[in-house]
Amino acid sequence: MSSAIPVDPSMDELNAWFDQRFEEKMKQQNAAHTPAMTLIATKGTLDMAYPPFILASTAAALGWDVSVFFTFYGLSLLKKELDLKVTPLGNPAMPMKLPEGPNWIQGKELPVPTSVMSLIPGFQSMATSMMRKTMDKKGVARIDELRELCIEAGVKLIACQMTVDLFDYGKDDFIPEIEEWVGAASFLPRALEADVNLFV
Repeated sequence: MSSAIPVDPSMDELNAWFDQRFEEKMKQQNAAHTPAMTLIATKGTLDMAYPPFILASTAAALGWDVSVFFTFYGLSLLKKELDLKVTPLGNPAMPMKLPEGPNWIQGKELPVPTSVMSLIPGFQSMATSMMRKTMDKKGVARIDELRELCIEAGVKLIACQMTVDLFDYGKDDFIPEIEEWVGAASFLPRALEADVNLFV
C-alpha cells in the first residue's frame, strides 16, 4: 500500500475557487483604493518651486490624496507675496538662453562661465527675468497660478512649524489656505500611509 496521499479532487476545486475569489477581492480593493502621495518641499527658488506644485496638482487631478510639507526654504512658497528668484551660480546645469532678441541668438545657449556670472552685478536679477520671460513665452503657468490650482484641487498644504519659529515668521505672512502647522513628527505618519513619497 502506497504511503503517498492521493490528491483529493474536491480540494483542487476548493483551491481554484479560493484563488478566483481572492483575485476578485483584490481587484475590488484596488479599485476602491485612493492613491496617496506626500511631498516634502525644501527649496524656495523660482526653478525649484515648480516640481512640488506640478507633481501635486497632477496627482490631485488624477484623484489622488496629496499632501505637501513645506519646510526650510520651501516654506517661502506659501507666503502671500512670492518673490522667487533663480541663480545659475547654484545650478551649473541651468542653460542661459535669451528669450528675446535677434533670431540668430534667440534660444541659443550662452556659454557664460560661473566665475564671470559671480562678477557681474545684478546677474541673478537678470537670470530671474530671463527665466520668467522664457516661461511666459512658452505658456508655463506662474507659481501663484499653480499654487491656486493645487488649492482648488484639494491638495493639503502643510507648513513646518519648526521652520516658522526658526526664521521668526508670523502666520500672517502666509496664505490662509495652509491646512496644518506641524512638525516632522506629525507629518511622518501621514507619509508612512502614502503610496508615493517624494523629496524635492
